[in-house]
Amino acid sequence: TSGIGKSIAEAFLKSGATVIITGRNEKKIDSVLNNIKSQNVLYEHKAFGILLDNMQPSSFEQKIEEIVKLVSPAKIDVLVNNAGIGGGDISNTTEEEFEQVIKTNLNGTFFLSKTVAKYMIQNGIKGNILNIASSSSLRPAASAYTFSKWGIRGFTLGLAKTLAPYGITVNGLAPGPTATPMLHRDGHDITFEKNPMGRFAMPEEIANMAAVLVSDIGRMVVGDIVYMTGGAGVITYDDI
Repeated sequence: TSGIGKSIAEAFLKSGATVIITGRNEKKIDSVLNNIKSQNVLYEHKAFGILLDNMQPSSFEQKIEEIVKLVSPAKIDVLVNNAGIGGGDISNTTEEEFEQVIKTNLNGTFFLSKTVAKYMIQNGIKGNILNIASSSSLRPAASAYTFSKWGIRGFTLGLAKTLAPYGITVNGLAPGPTATPMLHRDGHDITFEKNPMGRFAMPEEIANMAAVLVSDIGRMVVGDIVYMTGGAGVITYDDI
């Protein structure tokens, strides 16, 4: 409903997809849908929203059934695992905070992928699963967030190998520091001198690559993580 997720939804709509935006806050879902639909009258019947809490895997099968009814007769052929929260530094985190980060970022991705993959296989859909990873997966894991992103990196490899025989392509997209609310950035001042590129990434840049990776253009990219960091984490750690 914000940041990279909202930009991916918009990029997919511009590419002709029907999009289901998920989130834990109904007001945020309604707000972003109204904003998106105001951009183009064609999006009125292309953009939908549904409450889905990544910390509640037991609800996933029912939620997928609800989504299928919403988009019928179309089918779900792309899943973007974007939901994520930061925090959990080893110096001061609590067990409760650690579990919240891991359940949202890692457990949610694992079980939502499992549920959607089952649906795709049962319906013979040769689709895509795209995990939003992070340049943090290249850094020593000293926080719950970084730990979870290392998990996403490994899970992307394993899921890709498991699902490739069914024609389901799995990849990861790893943004570096990006001008989003998570980093308290609004896109107006994106200067970041410690990054080799000298600035933060824009959510729209990440979103455009997401659209490429789940299209037929990216069909032979399998199990990979595409790093869009401006060099942060890839060629330097100076930004931390």
